[in-house]
Amino acid sequence: MTELCLNVYASQTLELLQSRRSGSAKRMTGPGPSPDQIRTLISCATRVPDHGKLTPWRFIIFADDARAKFGDTLVKALRSTEPEADAERIAQERNRLMRAPVVIAAISHVRSDLPIPEWEQTLSAGASCQTLCIAAHAMGFVANWITEWYSYSPVVREALSLKPQERIAGFIYIGNPAEQLVDRPRPAFESVAAYYPST
Repeated sequence: MTELCLNVYASQTLELLQSRRSGSAKRMTGPGPSPDQIRTLISCATRVPDHGKLTPWRFIIFADDARAKFGDTLVKALRSTEPEADAERIAQERNRLMRAPVVIAAISHVRSDLPIPEWEQTLSAGASCQTLCIAAHAMGFVANWITEWYSYSPVVREALSLKPQERIAGFIYIGNPAEQLVDRPRPAFESVAAYYPST
């Protein structure tokens, strides 16, 4: 590969990273990624720092009818904590995953029996979520990484067959924006970075 090609790819990669932004799950539409594109997204999500090669994450994909089916679980979880929830609230949870054509749950699997810090394993799962968002952006989709209340629900944990040491790192909603995205202000270099030692 020539130096010119490398420079072009580097420039495109930097432009991609500097243009990535989240899009609201509430304002997504189809189409979403195809099965082949989903495989590519997951492949990208595994290319993250992973101290000890532990693979401390896995992914659960909700597509097509599975999104509506999971809505039944969310309603069950809701009723366990809000038994007086009205019809509007129940409908909101039943249709929650229907907001995007594809939703991917990232599951953090931390091992405590190793000298590798648990925090590093958790960060690796977070890196997989961010990489999913970047890869979706590279494909021309918009993504939204959110947890929301149901990530911490015992009912949801049971439905997803999570082990005691597993946590939901987030649900990544992926689709197309239903309206033009407007970027938010980004912090200035001086407000988030400083050279050491400070002067």
